[in-house]
Amino acid sequence: MIFKQQRAWLTPFIEPLKATFREVLILSLFVNILALAVPVFVLQVYDRVVFHAGISTLQGLVIGMALILSFDYALRQTRARVMQAVALRIDIQVGRYLFNKLNALPLATLESKPTAYWQALFRDVEVVRNTLSGSSALLICDLPFIFLFLSLIFVIAQPIAWLLMIILPIFLFIAWRAGNVMSDANKSERQSGMSRDALIAEIIGGRTTIKALALDRAMRPLWEEKHADTIENALVRGSRADGFSNLGSSLTMLTTIGMTTVGAIAILDQKLTIGALIATNMLSSRLLGPLNQLVGTWRSYASFLQSVDRLGQIFEATEERQVSEVSLQRPKGEIVLEKVSFSYLPNAPKVVGDVKLKLGPGGMTALVGRNGCGKTTLIKLIQGLYKPTDGRVLLDGADIAQFTRSEIAAWIGYAPQECVLFTGTIRDNIAISKPGAPDEEVIESSTKAGVHQFIIDLPDGYATQIGESGHLLSGGQRQRIAIARALLGDPPVMIFDEPSGNLDRQAEEELRNTLRELAKDHTIILVTHSPMLLQACDYLIAMDRGHIALSGPTQEVLPRLLGRKPGPQQPQRPKASPEGVKGQAVKKTVVVAEPKPVDSSPVTPKPVAAGPVTPKPAEPAVAAPSQIEPKPKVTPT
Repeated sequence: MIFKQQRAWLTPFIEPLKATFREVLILSLFVNILALAVPVFVLQVYDRVVFHAGISTLQGLVIGMALILSFDYALRQTRARVMQAVALRIDIQVGRYLFNKLNALPLATLESKPTAYWQALFRDVEVVRNTLSGSSALLICDLPFIFLFLSLIFVIAQPIAWLLMIILPIFLFIAWRAGNVMSDANKSERQSGMSRDALIAEIIGGRTTIKALALDRAMRPLWEEKHADTIENALVRGSRADGFSNLGSSLTMLTTIGMTTVGAIAILDQKLTIGALIATNMLSSRLLGPLNQLVGTWRSYASFLQSVDRLGQIFEATEERQVSEVSLQRPKGEIVLEKVSFSYLPNAPKVVGDVKLKLGPGGMTALVGRNGCGKTTLIKLIQGLYKPTDGRVLLDGADIAQFTRSEIAAWIGYAPQECVLFTGTIRDNIAISKPGAPDEEVIESSTKAGVHQFIIDLPDGYATQIGESGHLLSGGQRQRIAIARALLGDPPVMIFDEPSGNLDRQAEEELRNTLRELAKDHTIILVTHSPMLLQACDYLIAMDRGHIALSGPTQEVLPRLLGRKPGPQQPQRPKASPEGVKGQAVKKTVVVAEPKPVDSSPVTPKPVAAGPVTPKPAEPAVAAPSQIEPKPKVTPT
């Protein structure tokens, strides 16, 4: 039942082709009928022409065979072109369906399998195409006509026909057995091949590191081991395939010897003519040929079924939402996390646990913490790339699970820590999410990212080719292009993961100024450890072991994280406060349950004095771990 469900996806692609397959079957019928002409011609030549010196009969037979061969060639060419059209249609439709399906799968599903697995799926599409439109499909069309040849043998050489009736079941058993054995061998060879291809992909992807550190000696044993496994499995599969193929060939020759022996006895008993024996040998080759081919081709059918099952598993996987449940205009940029938790596996520890947070609209918030504390996972949850195990993420009060991936991507710009660029021009990479973007918009985003001047100084400007993954650019240039890509379209929410990691000080200052300006009417979230960018943020959230350990205005939280006493509190922009009202002072205090300072040094509390504007920090703050002390109220000195 499971296999039937996994193979059901193929039905919608085959249904429209049924009429075409019927045409191919009709063409095959005529091709096989015409194939009977050659044995009959040989029979007539030996029995009528040779013994009776019928030259005129021979001339008529030759002329007739010339016409038949011409007609046979035309039918075969027509059938081949029809099958080519079938192959093209299957390749386009199934390949497009697989591509769309992969793009519709959630990120967690894509990360659950290695890259080589997804690449191999497109080879499965080729297997499906070749089986349904190549020689394997024609073999299936020709198999039913073996009974036509067997019937003619019964007519012209009945003593030999009984021998073929014994041989046919043996051929069918060998073909069936070859299919079962080759199926297991194909699985082992595919798995070892995928493991080797995954290692090759890693080596090519990290070629710079391997060259710089001379890691080829360390990688060679791994490669040799995986390559040896692949060769061993290929040899096992090849030896089994050769064994069955050779067995089929030997059985074919044995059949020819048996037919000739039985036929010779029948001729001596005057129950058969020499022409009938020769014609029967020719018909037997047409009869046993498809069966012998089936023994060797059964591997293709086994691979076809495995490919269909693998593709069926992917096509049955749950997709991301493709149609929005609600309509939302351009959001203001308010992000709310309601007790959001996430773990990669059902019984695994939570990477993010019960996070309650409110950001924006407007303002710039920094997200800091040790490696592995859940920062990257949290921003993926905010983007909707991961589905929370518990809780939900709201954008302007609406659950982001109600929106499509394209809508969320248009509202939340993202510049990852690892800048991924694609082969093409600089403009192509900046406007890749919006190919029809006008030049003015592309230039504006490039200017904000601080990369416009560099681009126009290039000989080809925005038309400059950047090479594979942008390897013709420096790390800082790639990073600024990625930032420009995130700014394109002016999304109300922007997330930057270590945006200044590859930038020099001047570029970092320009980025800081750009972000401060954008923060007036955009909600900006920064994952950064840069002191310059941290000091420019309105709020700071410190994470520890998947929980929010400390949160509040940067002027209060940052000194505590650095182990210093808080300095004078500067007025904050009220619009950056999650709940502050523009033009109205809001006095709030972040309460953190039983924390201790990071450096375990005491901090003297001071009473709070009313400042010009004290916006409310992101709330609610989750109880911090025992390493952080309660945050004191501070007074400007």
